[in-house]
Amino acid sequence: MTESRKILVEPLTREAFAPFGDVIDSCGQAPLMINQGRTERFHQLAGIECLGEDARAILSIFRGQPLVPLEIRLMERHPLGSQAFVPLDGADFLAVVAPPGDFNELETRVFLARGGQGVNYQPGTWHAPLLPLRADSEYLVVDRIGSGTNCDEVMLSTPIQPILPEEGS
Repeated sequence: MTESRKILVEPLTREAFAPFGDVIDSCGQAPLMINQGRTERFHQLAGIECLGEDARAILSIFRGQPLVPLEIRLMERHPLGSQAFVPLDGADFLAVVAPPGDFNELETRVFLARGGQGVNYQPGTWHAPLLPLRADSEYLVVDRIGSGTNCDEVMLSTPIQPILPEEGS
């Protein structure tokens, strides 16, 4: 059995996550008032990218279960489009990412997305499959459908074990 590599989980901020994609939340954003002043619109929080001749964006709902034990062994990327995950039930989740290009395990980072935050992975960004921290967590997912191979996977030579922050931090 290979010993896992422990990685401290980082808070999810726009600045820290920028090399991998967009943070989707309204925190610190100035809203536009619409619908006769009854609705605040937090505009253009992420850009959806779909590459390829017959590509289009789709919306799906994923219902995920926690990974037990919390040890990541697989990373994937979508070279032909971005992929966004927005929690529908306020549940926290982990975003485990590595830069686009040739996969380098040592460049992997782990972010804690709080229930009000979502992520939009840029095309080609390596990421772990969905990692909810509680059972039956639901996510609105925006991604690409169309021709072409849009999912590459790699198995890690050393599994990753995220180290969650202490409760209250």
